[in-house]
Amino acid sequence: MAAAGIFVTGTGTEVGKTVVAATIAHTLAAEGQRVHVFKPAVTGLDEGVETDHALLRRASGSEQSDEEIAPYRYGPPASPHLAAALAGQEIDPERLRQTAQAAAEGADALVCEGVGGLMVPLSPTYLVRDLAADLGYPLVVVASPGLGTINHTLLTVAAARATGLPVAAVVLNPWPEEPTNIERNNRETIAALADLPVHTLPQLDPADPSSWPQLGI
Repeated sequence: MAAAGIFVTGTGTEVGKTVVAATIAHTLAAEGQRVHVFKPAVTGLDEGVETDHALLRRASGSEQSDEEIAPYRYGPPASPHLAAALAGQEIDPERLRQTAQAAAEGADALVCEGVGGLMVPLSPTYLVRDLAADLGYPLVVVASPGLGTINHTLLTVAAARATGLPVAAVVLNPWPEEPTNIERNNRETIAALADLPVHTLPQLDPADPSSWPQLGI
């Protein structure tokens, strides 16, 4: 692919993958890079909030269309393989790879965001992990800072490394202004056991990217 890239995954849903991916994209754009974004599938369009692909586009300053960012988009908030089945479709891995490759062309950097966690099926036989391996970009693992995150994060890192996927960093999100002893220890323990840098990201206002901190990975 033409561009350098990163693949943002998470320990599960609702851990802030989109916010982290958007912050990375915004950081790269602020450095003067031409940034494109990609997400294989977006679900939950029926919920009536700003979509993941719209936030990624706004944060990166990209002029990509919805189709160029997220080739599959569904209304129900469900796993992509189920959302596709409910729409009478099946997600095509080759279409995902081609769309990602097209997004990388003409860009200095491509920020990819997965769907749910690393082991979520995009189709009955093709996982988010398979797509990440096909694209070949280093992973950023997004996790919550609270109780239980050590296990979830280390399992995700292990699942990535089991198939040779490089992991660049972990991001704990949202990081509180006054972290507890548990949250501080979680960060230290993950860094030690995973042998990875562990970044933190505070609660952000998605409507105001100018207020976001820099997040260089």
